[in-house]
Amino acid sequence: MKSLSFINSTYLIIFISTIMVSCSDPSAQIDTSKAPAIKVIDTDFSKGQLNHVQDIQLDDLVKLHGHLCDGLVVGYLGLHEAFKELYPEGPVDRTNTRIISKSSPCLTDAAMYLTGGRYPYNTFYVDNSIDGIYYLQRLDHQKALSVSLKAGVKPEEIDSLGQLAIKERLNLEELNHLKQIEDEFSAVLLSTPAKELFDVEVITDFQWSPRSKHNYPKTDIINKNVME
Repeated sequence: MKSLSFINSTYLIIFISTIMVSCSDPSAQIDTSKAPAIKVIDTDFSKGQLNHVQDIQLDDLVKLHGHLCDGLVVGYLGLHEAFKELYPEGPVDRTNTRIISKSSPCLTDAAMYLTGGRYPYNTFYVDNSIDGIYYLQRLDHQKALSVSLKAGVKPEEIDSLGQLAIKERLNLEELNHLKQIEDEFSAVLLSTPAKELFDVEVITDFQWSPRSKHNYPKTDIINKNVME
């Protein structure tokens, strides 16, 4: 039989290890359960009727995208705020919504997954000339909204280091620092009322003009082989 002192020592080691992992990985401290669920409605099979209602969680989007990051949180929360105005009466109809997104891999994944928009079906495209991060439209009512992050919400250091990362000018230590401040920003986003983070405005002269450009850089994989 193991002695009590051995068992206590084992628990102490596990406890310390857990603290070390938590401290070394800020993303482990991000509580994704703070993100509100988004209720959507879709057809119930390949040739089906519009009656399949389900809840989407931030963690579902993370699995599609591949990782949790601040851009994904921005996209998720920003669209959730817009959906409250676009579909105030009920679930988001993913057969009835189209969207224009900035070219960020995080924002585009959130746009397509949450709205159902797809380029081949003329319900999604990318355009970096739009104001804010998204333009989206409800097709039956033709109501269109813009979604923007409020000025001063995002730390400037994230954008400045992010630009250097895109140019492959950061070493591993610097990339880890960028991840840390992005994770800290994600935690702030999830703990702040959305109305303090986003501006959602009606677009009165909305134009749907799909762009043919499809070779934007996928910025979240540029540094995947940095080792030092």
